[in-house]
Amino acid sequence: MGTAFAEDAAPTTTEVKFLIDNLWILISAALVFIMHLGFASVEAGMCQRKNTVNIMFKNVWIVCIGAVGYMLWGFNAMYPGDFGGFFAAGSPIAAGFAEGQDTVDNLTSAYADYTYWADFIFQAMFAATAATIVSGAVAERVKLGSFMIYAAVLVTFLYPVTGSWHWGGGWLAEKGFGDFAGSSLVHAFGGFAALAAVIILGPRAGKYTKSGVKPILPSNLPLANIGVFLLFLGWFGFNGGSVLSADAATVSLVFVTTAMAGFAGGIGAILMSWIVTKKPDLSMALNGMLAGLVSITAGADVIPPYLALLAGFIGGIIVVLSVGFFDKIKIDDPVGAISVHGVVGIWGTLAVGIFGGGNFGVQLIGTLSISAFAFITSFILFFIIKLIMGVRVDEQEEHEGLDVAEHGVPAYNDSAN
Repeated sequence: MGTAFAEDAAPTTTEVKFLIDNLWILISAALVFIMHLGFASVEAGMCQRKNTVNIMFKNVWIVCIGAVGYMLWGFNAMYPGDFGGFFAAGSPIAAGFAEGQDTVDNLTSAYADYTYWADFIFQAMFAATAATIVSGAVAERVKLGSFMIYAAVLVTFLYPVTGSWHWGGGWLAEKGFGDFAGSSLVHAFGGFAALAAVIILGPRAGKYTKSGVKPILPSNLPLANIGVFLLFLGWFGFNGGSVLSADAATVSLVFVTTAMAGFAGGIGAILMSWIVTKKPDLSMALNGMLAGLVSITAGADVIPPYLALLAGFIGGIIVVLSVGFFDKIKIDDPVGAISVHGVVGIWGTLAVGIFGGGNFGVQLIGTLSISAFAFITSFILFFIIKLIMGVRVDEQEEHEGLDVAEHGVPAYNDSAN
């Protein structure tokens, strides 16, 4: 089948299906791209005003280097086919395709329900999210150059390894592990990579005192609110696109389970945080919605809608307890990324074994393996960078804010002009 219809023939059902499926993958890729604006907005809103430019700059770098690194190495490392199940060397994606059989094999339904190019760009939009998760956790005190190197290595060389274990047909796929859209492969990976970096980096100055935790208040909760709703919107592409076709029954189910889990996560976090803090906490409500979405990401195609509600609700409760726990042990995470993506990512993967018919033991082995790999390799990488060039700005720069110290310009011009 060619990529275009013959002028004198009506398109067949197969041809129409291929076009619709491919279009849906491309639309989903665009929705996942919008999630990066959501991440940037949440991070900027939850942090101090004096670090806004730095946060936005990091998020621009992450999506740029993430997609380029995935093009030059990651895609072919993550989808290697027969590679022994554990590790494959990457290589640049194809530069193009010759006419004839080469085109048929890659740009028609002979490849899949979508083309080679659609496959790559959808997966590339996923790749940068792991490093984006880390960005929020290390915000307000990390050296820009050090973080840029760290993010480039993480997304280009480390993220594709665990991705290949399941999505690339590796050892977890052979065991029957289930992670539909990445509760572990994307979210727990990013969350536990972030935990390792935060342990090495240390907390923000003044956060933990002898008298207890001193809150560092968000600068712009409306911006954080906008960011979460952008992430929620993008999640329809994140999960819905992971169907890898426009199959009406499955895509519509995934939309419902995704949305309901996100809403239930918000409710769970609202109720739990109200009980714990005696006040309705907007930041916890927002993180609860994200936690609900992470909770369903591994099983959006196999967990029924009412059980998706339960999975998301539990995720919302977990994130509140987790944020409190990390504060008690003095792990400073300005946006709650370790809890939302790491801890709840594990929960979402286990939920497939509880609510979605998966093997609980295999789910547990898989999520712990991915999380451990992310933590250990991130720790080694960040520690090496610390030894070579340092990872933390000095005390004066942190006090002044990274916008001026690192970029020489504030995010907001308060002058009368």
